[in-house]
Amino acid sequence: MSIEDVRSYLKRWQRDRDIIELAASTATVNEAARALGVIPARIAKSISLKQGDGAMVVVIAGDMKLDNRKYKDCFGFKAKMLSVEEALSLTGHAVGGVCPFGLPDGIDVFLDVSMKRFDTVFPACGSSNSAIELTLDELNEYSQSKEWVDVCKSINDTEA
Repeated sequence: MSIEDVRSYLKRWQRDRDIIELAASTATVNEAARALGVIPARIAKSISLKQGDGAMVVVIAGDMKLDNRKYKDCFGFKAKMLSVEEALSLTGHAVGGVCPFGLPDGIDVFLDVSMKRFDTVFPACGSSNSAIELTLDELNEYSQSKEWVDVCKSINDTEA
């Protein structure tokens, strides 16, 4: 999947022209925040994880990371990130451009409550230099999210 595939996917909501393409990289949270002129927390980070023989995507606020205990309590299995190769083959998106839009059938999307602090967030759009500003309701609808979950903690939290 590419930015053009995501553009085509978002066309059904007339949002295809709202994709922001930048000269600078948006592949990491900090790069995206700098390029977009927003705080890192407003970057909607899509994490691709194993789910059985397939994959799932959990979208979280940019200043958060998965909390292993919360994740296991929520999903019933340990979080395991996809490799770079698996991310591309299973989600259709390369790492740095993984997003919750237009994913293959069977890839579940979950949204973390860490984003609920904001009116709008900025998920990627299938490339390492793209994003779109969406309300949480739009993100929920366009990603076809299964549900809101609470599986994160602050990047600044330390484990005892």
